Amino acid sequence: MRLDIKFKSITYKWFINIFLVVAAVVCVAAVAFSSLYNMLYTEKIESLAVEYSDEFSALHETNSATFKDTAITLAGDFTYKDKIEVQVIDKNGKVFVSTTGFLDDVGEMPDYIGAKESGDMETFKGDSNTDESIMAGTIMVYDQSGEELGAYRWITSMSNANTLMTYVIGLVILICVIILAVTGVTGLFFVKSIVNPIRDVSNIARNIAMGNFDARIELKRDDEIGELCDAINYMASELSNSENIKNDFISSVSHELRTPLTAIRGWGETAKMSLGSDPELVDRGLDVVLSEADRLSGLVEELLDFSRMQTGRLSLVSQPMNVSLILRESFDMYKELAKKQEIELVLSLPSQDVTVMGDKNRLKQVFINIIDNAVKYTEAGGQAIVNLDTEEACVRITVKDTGVGIPAEDIDRVKEKFYKANKVVRGSGIGLAVADEIIKQHDGLLFIESIENVGTTVTVVLPIYEEVENMEEETEDLEMLQENNIQQQITGEQDV
Repeated sequence: MRLDIKFKSITYKWFINIFLVVAAVVCVAAVAFSSLYNMLYTEKIESLAVEYSDEFSALHETNSATFKDTAITLAGDFTYKDKIEVQVIDKNGKVFVSTTGFLDDVGEMPDYIGAKESGDMETFKGDSNTDESIMAGTIMVYDQSGEELGAYRWITSMSNANTLMTYVIGLVILICVIILAVTGVTGLFFVKSIVNPIRDVSNIARNIAMGNFDARIELKRDDEIGELCDAINYMASELSNSENIKNDFISSVSHELRTPLTAIRGWGETAKMSLGSDPELVDRGLDVVLSEADRLSGLVEELLDFSRMQTGRLSLVSQPMNVSLILRESFDMYKELAKKQEIELVLSLPSQDVTVMGDKNRLKQVFINIIDNAVKYTEAGGQAIVNLDTEEACVRITVKDTGVGIPAEDIDRVKEKFYKANKVVRGSGIGLAVADEIIKQHDGLLFIESIENVGTTVTVVLPIYEEVENMEEETEDLEMLQENNIQQQITGEQDV
């Protein structure tokens, strides 16, 4: 029953999302084609009618005395009497001559009324007073002084044109029906051809959703369904890896949290018991408590930053700043630690300050993270070099160490969340992920090069901020220069 519902659901979605869209497109195309054909055919009829009635353009050369006589003569000699009817109207709006010879009630003349108001040719398409479908057009006639003499009006029957349009619309409707029938039949066969494979995919997906990441789809196809099966199998593998990474992350974070908490509790109890008896031990204990509290606070802040990054709420407060100064402050935080661990920590800065647009605290967070990693993964006797230089419109910060390096299979994943290439050294595995996101928000790049057991180089590239001069100051300087020039000219004239 559930599979039947699934089948109906797919069919319903195909009907709504594909068949109805195709039907709508076909109908719109049919209406557009019919309308365009009707418009072009009507324009062709109008063009021919204007061309046939052009003999009456001679009325523009007449005056009030010769207008009627000329009109009668033109009507008698009209060449296209079998094509259209031409009526001549005096300035009072009365038809006084027609190429058909009939001057019965001609009914309303909307085209004449419009032409009289606008002064240009106006056309009308509709039914005559005898209920015949017609098209009519009126052209006003003026003498050389601009005085209205009257108008001539051409009329042509639209019966044959309407019959032809009926045949065309019928043919278009037949073609539309055939297209929709073919689309419907082939669409239903297509829907049916994918239902059975999707049953297997659905069952395996449920198993994966229930936590069985070892489940795999054995279906082999060389089409999109086959690609879907491969993608689901790949997804299962990635979910299995992500589950392992998540478990490792939870274990790592738990350990990272437990270590400072244990130290804080242990030294807190020691300091409490030593109050009044051993001041030095109390001071030492409080120093450890404060140090571990800072470490714990840093870890919690790192987790909060990661949470903000995941939800898109990692914001920046950007302003122009001296990136050299920020890098030096970050470097100074690790000089003593590196010295204690017998690591040579070197800083190289350019002689001139370099300004970037960014968030001072966030950039400092990035520099601290990569310098901390360099010191953390470098053994005693090693070296870590922090360098800042500029090239073109960018500033390049590199932190190069001689540490343990990163295995080749891990280098592409070290910036992923929760991922730790080295599970022995402390760390949550999210520091580089947060740092990479911060640099991206600064329109910069962070990339890593490493060789296992040789060392690692982390490079940060940021755009240099170019200060734009104040336009008001430029305007004031220009005005002062102009005033000085004027004064010099006046002084020169006075001297002369």
